[in-house]
Amino acid sequence: MEFTISTDWNVILQHNYLTHIKDNLKKVENKIYPENEKIFNAFNHFDQKDLKVVIIGQDCYHGEGQANGLCFSVNDDVKTPPSLRNILNEMNKDLNIKRTNKDFTDLANQGVLLINSALTVEEGKPGSHLKLWQPYTNYIIDYISKNHKDIIFVLWGNYAKKKRVIIDLSKHYTIESNHPSPLSANRGGWFNTKPFSQINNKLKELGKKEIIWG
Repeated sequence: MEFTISTDWNVILQHNYLTHIKDNLKKVENKIYPENEKIFNAFNHFDQKDLKVVIIGQDCYHGEGQANGLCFSVNDDVKTPPSLRNILNEMNKDLNIKRTNKDFTDLANQGVLLINSALTVEEGKPGSHLKLWQPYTNYIIDYISKNHKDIIFVLWGNYAKKKRVIIDLSKHYTIESNHPSPLSANRGGWFNTKPFSQINNKLKELGKKEIIWG
């Protein structure tokens, strides 16, 4: 699991714990997603100084061709997963835009870090690498919290909300709701929460350029 990152996140990502992750992934006989070159895709679009928003997902999509290294995102030729469909629907209701692009690379290019808590998953086995990656991704969130200021952390669902304890709320902000998955969203607490306008309103308040969502 080697990676080349063209941004200054590269120094942060090189951590001793990666050796443990690599050793464990070598033992896995099942197919692993995403492809090796996309595992750290979330960090390859902007330098740290341009970070504005961190959206924390739980797990990569576990079907063939789905995971592209950005949480909740798939390539445009892939069938829309249910969580992503609900995100796009809420984006439409919130901002009155009809986003058809399912690949969130354009959002990443604007300083949105779309990070899953587990950066890999085994085919057909959701959550299979969560325990393996959690210490590492917690380290990244903790690093951002300690070394940056005025970052908006988006916590969708109970798993993401648990990351709140890592975030210094005296100098950062959170936007929280239920998870966009149908099981959670249909219980309430996702639709009409307007997370995208909330993010842009906070960015505007901070004097930062708003995200173009669609």
